[in-house]
Amino acid sequence: MRLKADLTLLLVALVWGSAFAAQRFIGQIGNVFLFNGARFLLGALFLWPFLKGKPGLSRPAWKWILAAGTVLFIASALQQAGLVSTSAGNAGFITSLYVVLVPLVLFGGWRERPFWTQLVAVFLAISGGYLLSTNGQFQIQPGDLLELTGAFFWSLHVVILGKFAARYDALRFSAGQFLVSGLFNLAFGLFFENFPASQVLLFSGAVLYTAVFSVGIGYTLQTWAQQHTPPTDAAILLSLEAVFAVIFGWLMLGEVLSPIQTLGCGLIFGAVLLAQFQPRRSGNS
Repeated sequence: MRLKADLTLLLVALVWGSAFAAQRFIGQIGNVFLFNGARFLLGALFLWPFLKGKPGLSRPAWKWILAAGTVLFIASALQQAGLVSTSAGNAGFITSLYVVLVPLVLFGGWRERPFWTQLVAVFLAISGGYLLSTNGQFQIQPGDLLELTGAFFWSLHVVILGKFAARYDALRFSAGQFLVSGLFNLAFGLFFENFPASQVLLFSGAVLYTAVFSVGIGYTLQTWAQQHTPPTDAAILLSLEAVFAVIFGWLMLGEVLSPIQTLGCGLIFGAVLLAQFQPRRSGNS
């Protein structure tokens, strides 16, 4: 089951990587909350037909759905806002730092000591993400602090799903967190933003694509898969989003990888493989 879950997370990374271009386009027109609100609410609506006949959720379930949805709202808003004033390369590298933050959150919140293989894998993933996203030339941009803060909330979201989503139905949990995140984003968007009427076709297309694939399918598969694989492994597998973003950039936009970026891809794949090997802990550890 864990292998199936890991392969599912690999598929999620592929879906998210393909959707990164749409988010990047929207970031350039400065829209954050309305875009996120529309795609998360549409993602919840996409799941609605699949929820018929399933038992309702208990009050404790809604507590964790509210927590996951709130964290998802903050993380996605910070990421999208960062894309307004920083480069895609910087955003990709800084966001990938959630990989290294997941074992730290687990240790700080639950006193779970990471395996040495996980620590090495995290180092490889971060190094690979740096080379891949920045081509070895990192320059500070105005939105970098937003992306860095968002990386913490992405790591917290991964941990919440890994720790608590497994107790409940994956589809209902996913639809619930989409609804919470979407309503928060919509409320902020109606108060702080104007609808981009001049970019309505671009806006609608990006919302539709990310709502169905990135949100409706991607986050739901993530919720299910994290019921069967450790949070640190999930974070490293999901970091492959950066690799797939580059691949789709090459296929769809004609972008070419430099030798340094190719090395970064290799390091990330190596991290994913290493994360699957977890030596047995000794009785004194």
